[in-house]
Amino acid sequence: MAILGFHASHEQISPSRLLEDVVLAEQAGFDAAMCSDHIEPWSERQGHSGFAWSWLGSALARTDLRFGVVTAPGQRYHPAILAHASATLADMYPGRLWVALGSGENMNEHITGEAWPPKDVRQRRLEECVSVIRRLHSGEEVTHRGLVTVERARIWDTPATPPPLIAPAVTVDTARRAAVWADGLVTINQPHEHLRNMLSAYRDAGGTGTATLQVHLSWAPTESEAIGIAMDQWKNNTFAPPIPWDLPTADYFDAVGRDVGEESVRTSVNVSASTGEHAQWLQEYLELGFDEIYLHFVGQDQQPFIEAFAAKVLPELR
Repeated sequence: MAILGFHASHEQISPSRLLEDVVLAEQAGFDAAMCSDHIEPWSERQGHSGFAWSWLGSALARTDLRFGVVTAPGQRYHPAILAHASATLADMYPGRLWVALGSGENMNEHITGEAWPPKDVRQRRLEECVSVIRRLHSGEEVTHRGLVTVERARIWDTPATPPPLIAPAVTVDTARRAAVWADGLVTINQPHEHLRNMLSAYRDAGGTGTATLQVHLSWAPTESEAIGIAMDQWKNNTFAPPIPWDLPTADYFDAVGRDVGEESVRTSVNVSASTGEHAQWLQEYLELGFDEIYLHFVGQDQQPFIEAFAAKVLPELR
């Protein structure tokens, strides 16, 4: 049976409130949860961005859910820091953490003041970091000199079972390349044919592990409310790469998203007042071959969504 999870959106909800939301999601019947590790939201209207690693310690303690986190080593984080953070959580909560390691977005990485590298350099830097993190998780003392530098680093408390290192990808090429190193693949809702091609590219290149999908959605009692929520909170997230990779701050995203219309938003967010239609869309994603689906309601008040989907959507998918 597929895992049906809850996406905890740090960029939209304060850490304290989001903790209560994820507790409610577990009580309502969601199987797992995931979040992204940002320092900047996509819009000033969203207005939040708690520190995911601090929050994860509390969320793992308050629930029995398994959690994933999408993060980026190499610039804002030295790979030894992410290895250390993830090893400690995996030691305290065995089998309950996975870490998706991406090449990063300028909105989070610009704070170091370093130049923002082109995508091919970021990809090679990521792959170096993955190797470093795996070696540190195994208890090895690591020295490495390349696009990142590591000098005699060692993690003294390593977990018996290291957390899976998952590849986040939105393109076929990234999915294919990740097959070499990843323990699984995670992506976001896109047209079915594109998702099918991504999964095929990853598997055909030897990729193993779970295939995970984060689905952006907007639901409300009326269609006008549902599209209003999506337009307010998610219209800055309709652009294809490299725009989301390269813009530096929320005000830039607000500027480029100012004239985005409803049609564009509906290409990125599944918008409907019908829980039955949402259930159908989610079933179609499962039929593409995804093992885990994390539902991201793009509004800021999560309780009505959690309760409605627990009653009317999750049962249809199980």
